[in-house]
Amino acid sequence: MLIKETAKSAWRSLASNRLRTLLTMLGMIIGTAAVVAVLGIGEGARSSVEGRIRSLGANLLMVRPGSASASGVRSGTVKTLTEGDAEALKALDGVAAVAPERSGSAQLRYMASNLNASVTGITAAYLEVRSLSVASGVGFSELDEQQRARVVILGANVARQLYPGASPLGTRLQINGSAFRVVGVLTEKGSGMGSPDDGVFVPLSTHRSVLFGQDHLSTISLQLASEDRSEVVIAQLEQLLRLRHRLRADQPSDFEVRSQAEMLATMGQITGTFTTLLGSVAAVSLIVGGIGIMNIMLVSVRERTREIGVRMAVGARRKDILRQFLVEAVVVSLAGGVAGVGLGYGAAVLLSRFGEWATIVPPYAVGLALGVSILIGITFGVGPARRAARLDPVEALRFE
Repeated sequence: MLIKETAKSAWRSLASNRLRTLLTMLGMIIGTAAVVAVLGIGEGARSSVEGRIRSLGANLLMVRPGSASASGVRSGTVKTLTEGDAEALKALDGVAAVAPERSGSAQLRYMASNLNASVTGITAAYLEVRSLSVASGVGFSELDEQQRARVVILGANVARQLYPGASPLGTRLQINGSAFRVVGVLTEKGSGMGSPDDGVFVPLSTHRSVLFGQDHLSTISLQLASEDRSEVVIAQLEQLLRLRHRLRADQPSDFEVRSQAEMLATMGQITGTFTTLLGSVAAVSLIVGGIGIMNIMLVSVRERTREIGVRMAVGARRKDILRQFLVEAVVVSLAGGVAGVGLGYGAAVLLSRFGEWATIVPPYAVGLALGVSILIGITFGVGPARRAARLDPVEALRFE
């Protein structure tokens, strides 16, 4: 009951000078709003990156050529992965599907439109392994691969740029001067590094024999039957490829293996670090707000010195005075924190709705913001409260 009465008394004291109380809260409002908005942006970025990585394919492993080096200096990638390696990997226990690919860049032309885009050679299993689907038309068949068919599947962005407002299916598209028949358009996946929306796809054998003449592979993607067997499959994969590439025990591998779990962990660490950094910068304004609270409370103690003397004269104890001013500081800080949470949440929602940022305000951000607000109020309010409690009653009554 005493705490309740103290809180009511503190609120009446703050309400008696509303403008000063509002200005005192302003620092906490801005600081809390900044922290909530930044955490929302960071959580949204983490969720977006995780979704993009997962959209690459379920239980995915990716094998890429290793880096060549001369005298300790990295000098590009080695050309060691072959179609024979991809065929051998299909026999590994725990591997559901294998999709080799070759990459290159070429000039695309359709009538007056032209575009430079990535051209990837793939097999029929590629779309399933990478969780891609055809929005219109059809995918490749084993027969297309065997006959080195000049057919092409377009990414969503490429289709829009070369065929604005028209269907590309059945048309003849020039790729580096060679005519290809468009048989499909992929479902849009969203922008990002290496997005399939920005490329085109041809049969793997056609990519080698007609366009680029490359015998080596740029990537081998493996879809696992179960994510739980990831470590076992990676160990078997490395052993098999080292044996096929005739590498001695003291030689480093000439290939790299990346798992989806590893990519998720790495990107989670990166986004978490940036969120922490930005949140720390935003939290500085909370300290500034706390200093503002302490400053105003010191002014309040001086203005109310005579009031403090009267309260002590009629029986108020020093701990009652300490509690009174400490509660006032906490109330100001907490009220600013609540207003700041609302402002920060609103800013995150507006940014998500009208901007291109995906924002997710996690529940812990609200609890953290309110908890820090209370801590700021206690930390910066205890000094002025102790000063008020230590006043001499006689001197306080004489104060003018």
